[in-house]
Amino acid sequence: MENQVGEPFGRWVEITFDCLPLRSVSRVDVPLDASPKLAAKMSRVKAALDKHGAHNSYYLHNAFCTYHLTNDPLQGMLQYRFEGVVLTNEEDIKALSCDLDVELERETCSWLNQTAVEWLKESVVRSVIVEFDRYIEAGDLTRTLARIEETQRESEQAGGFVGMYL
Repeated sequence: MENQVGEPFGRWVEITFDCLPLRSVSRVDVPLDASPKLAAKMSRVKAALDKHGAHNSYYLHNAFCTYHLTNDPLQGMLQYRFEGVVLTNEEDIKALSCDLDVELERETCSWLNQTAVEWLKESVVRSVIVEFDRYIEAGDLTRTLARIEETQRESEQAGGFVGMYL
């Protein structure tokens, strides 16, 4: 079956996430009154910054990837929870790679085996790269490119030290 624009009903892969551009993170110290859950998340964001830097890196959290192996959600659904970093090219218009922690959250697949769980876990990374490209395309690319140009202009005017007040 198809909808009005000729696309199949439903989606084979559903991906949802919140996206934190790491360049927008100004502080990584954990407040003294932070809950253990928030403190752990802030530690993971700090580790991501230390490992990947702030430029062209995006932290995905509150993220899920759901595969539907049948057209019945009560049979053949696998949902993975993931969190981690997507790295883009210099122009911020193409996802290049992911560094994600992925784990099976829930499933309704009575014939599931561990080999399939691991194969789909690896597929989450590939699926997220494709979806992040769609996320970029759905955004205001003109605004993103203007922001990059402005940052480069500020950097040149400041002698290459944007934000360091040198």
